Amino acid sequence: MKSLSRKTLETLGRSLTPRAIVEELDRYIIGQREAKRAVAIALRNRWRRQQVPDNLRDEIVPKNIIMIGPTGVGKTEIARRLAKLAQAPFIKVEASKFTEVGYVGRDVESMIRDLTEIGVNLVKSEERELVQERARALAEDRLLDLLLPPASPRPHGFDERPELPAGPGPAESTEATREKLRAMLRAGKLQDREVEIDAQERTLPVFENFSPAGMEEMVVNISDMFGNAFPRRTRKRRVKVPEALEMLEEEEANKLIDSDKVVKEAIRRVENSGIVFIDEIDKVSSRESAGHGPDVSREGVQRDLLPIIEGSTVTSKYGPVRTDHILFIASGAFHVTKPSDLIPELQGRFPIRVELRALTTEDFIRILTEPENALCKQYTALMATEGIEVAFDGGAVGAIARIAAEVNERMENIGARRLHTVMEKLLDELSFEAPELGPQRIPITAGYVEDRLRDVLAHEDLSRYIL
Repeated sequence: MKSLSRKTLETLGRSLTPRAIVEELDRYIIGQREAKRAVAIALRNRWRRQQVPDNLRDEIVPKNIIMIGPTGVGKTEIARRLAKLAQAPFIKVEASKFTEVGYVGRDVESMIRDLTEIGVNLVKSEERELVQERARALAEDRLLDLLLPPASPRPHGFDERPELPAGPGPAESTEATREKLRAMLRAGKLQDREVEIDAQERTLPVFENFSPAGMEEMVVNISDMFGNAFPRRTRKRRVKVPEALEMLEEEEANKLIDSDKVVKEAIRRVENSGIVFIDEIDKVSSRESAGHGPDVSREGVQRDLLPIIEGSTVTSKYGPVRTDHILFIASGAFHVTKPSDLIPELQGRFPIRVELRALTTEDFIRILTEPENALCKQYTALMATEGIEVAFDGGAVGAIARIAAEVNERMENIGARRLHTVMEKLLDELSFEAPELGPQRIPITAGYVEDRLRDVLAHEDLSRYIL
């Protein structure tokens, strides 16, 4: 496990230079060069820290980032793509969901527990890929034992085995018959055959969760504790061969994975590579501490966040997790407040500030066509499943971008998310009627866009509700 993580860090670290990171982010996110540079440097510094001598490594803390900009300009997407690029545990939380201890809401430490859970699942999936081939072979052997019982039964937990129809002649060995069955299994010729297996199930007592703030993790841990205390029982199930093979492969993979090593590596990766994205940080800032009403716990949330961001130890069901070297990226629109309204101690923990600009019509045109997951590409692929070839020309793309920009100016500016609203309204009729239209090519032109959206745009009140 240790060699796997070291290989991941070294291989990715050497190849992911800041310039390469920015170029990769450019494939999915339009513009926002300054923010991309900031996160690229921060990610590169994670790798650089691993290369310095041990006595200095613990002293190098991550330079946390605060992104300032309106909604829908790419703040969350930058952080999410960055974590995926680095194969690092990543979690997005909203600051407004947390409250000061003593108020109804989530405890701020729960974000680290959730991040640890994500890290465990990430490492477990990687380990599952490594043992997949071995697990598949073991599952095949167990399935063949069901289809053709061996001379001396193997203790796999299967009591009754369905009988095969009359097999080959007596001159052919059982092993040869098993290999023929194996070849048939791999060729997909046994898909319709059923087998009876003893599927394990865990009997759990029923808990109703009426827990107060900050207690949800305790309830989960109690459930886990009771779940391990109650014995597992089996239930006979008759399933088809593909489902049986999948169930047996899952069971064998779990046996091959060392859970202790998975947890140890996951905690190590969370502590050294984890990324926490705190959205809506401006919602917990306030110009004045009123001391009553909805503002009463805002400063308290900031003070609860402070020790986690500074570096502390959070207890999780997998063990203690240190937050000293977790990278925190905060973001907020700061329409009403400004970053300087945060408490000074918290401001000091976010030394890097980047401002993301609002998107223009030209940006919308690029968003619709350039990224790997561009909206026009998505809708073209969706309609292709119905046999319909949708072709957006340049005039249509320009009209969609212009309309989205105009609506953002007239109403609340929600950035690139407005494109989703406009596209859905534009293709609403086509999406509904597509199954009955049959295979054909439908060109989307500027005139098509104007015809479909003219009435909505002309009616001010209607456009407020629909677009």
